[in-house]
Amino acid sequence: ADSLRLPCARVCRTPTPPLLFSGMDVNNLQNFDAFADADDEQGDNSKIHIRVQQRNGRKCITTVQGLADDLDIKRICKAFKKNFSCNGAVTKDEEMGEIVQLSGDQRTNVKAFLTDQEICRDGQIVIHGF
Repeated sequence: ADSLRLPCARVCRTPTPPLLFSGMDVNNLQNFDAFADADDEQGDNSKIHIRVQQRNGRKCITTVQGLADDLDIKRICKAFKKNFSCNGAVTKDEEMGEIVQLSGDQRTNVKAFLTDQEICRDGQIVIHGF
């Protein structure tokens, strides 16, 4: 039987790789995120509303409401004014609480600032406007 086998058949044929995990049920390779529920548990889920109000002509005001009561809102307003090079003020409302008013359309800047400084999560911010 050895004399009938061609020498080239041994050299040319590549061995087939064994099938990995054939017939085995592997449960430890499932997709599992250990931190998936960590964002839901910490902090409150109150929404922060960022709106733009048209004044006259091209002028507009950005308002930020819904920031947590334990935050220093005057200090946040001061940081907004310094980083965005705009004017701003904090007004008190009976229903809405403290509202930050900024001059100009600062919606994207405010959202980026709040998420970068970890004041709130991205899912908490609602941007309104035209």
